[in-house]
Amino acid sequence: MQKPLVSVIVPIYNAQNNIVRCVESIRRQTYENLEILLLNDGSKDVSYPVCEMLSKADARIVLIDKENSGVSATRNLGMRMARGKYLQFVDADDTLEPFATELLVQRAEDNNADLVIAAYNRIVPYKPKKEAKLDPLLPNKKKQLTEQLAKFQTFGFLPMGFMTKEEFACGLMQEPASFYYGVMWNKLYRADLVRAHTDVRCSEEMTWSEDLYFNLTYIRYAERFFALTAPIYNYYDNPGSAVHLTKVRTAITARTALFSYYKELYEQLGLYEENKLQIFKYLISSSEA
Repeated sequence: MQKPLVSVIVPIYNAQNNIVRCVESIRRQTYENLEILLLNDGSKDVSYPVCEMLSKADARIVLIDKENSGVSATRNLGMRMARGKYLQFVDADDTLEPFATELLVQRAEDNNADLVIAAYNRIVPYKPKKEAKLDPLLPNKKKQLTEQLAKFQTFGFLPMGFMTKEEFACGLMQEPASFYYGVMWNKLYRADLVRAHTDVRCSEEMTWSEDLYFNLTYIRYAERFFALTAPIYNYYDNPGSAVHLTKVRTAITARTALFSYYKELYEQLGLYEENKLQIFKYLISSSEA
């Protein structure tokens, strides 16, 4: 029996330094029935030519070149183009563990899960305060040192196993501002559920936490959840990333807007009154990353 197709969606913008590492981690998955959607969002560097080279090496890669419209619109386009039974997301700066997709799909299929969530690794690259004097005959020494001294932390808040929507929602309320629940890249989604509901999308009006908007909307329609404790994703926490460059005012505006979605979800589940304080906590909480 053929395994279900998984569409892996990768939005790309000025990622020339990391895109090869990212795509190779997807190509080398132990799970091989993949559709790899590389969406170049108007990059101003050589990301697109690099992706062209990669696409020639793997027939599973679908390369899309488009004008810049932001990560949300790019992900939404990827979801519209995806042919797979499942949707998986990867950011161009990051990588997947080799077994990531296989574990996610296995748990989704075995448990008829609408959403599978997994732990992830946060990697902070090592940056020496002063440029070390290295032997010119060892050009890769600096790169090796940076990789060896990188700071690794693993995050995951749910125990391994199946859970109902109510159980998942109660877990979410323990860490309402966390990357673990908020991002899209440590999860596997059912594509038919996304296609059936036009409001399940990334908000193109928001410039921060647009992926949390997607998750809160998706959860409203999902019923069966499964959590993995094994970390399947490597998130590279770079100082120049959008997360670090977000202005405080932008973050506050986004959280205020998302608060109503939290409230609506928990009212729908009949859990609002008992979680009211935790929902308000979202407005002031900091994420683990």
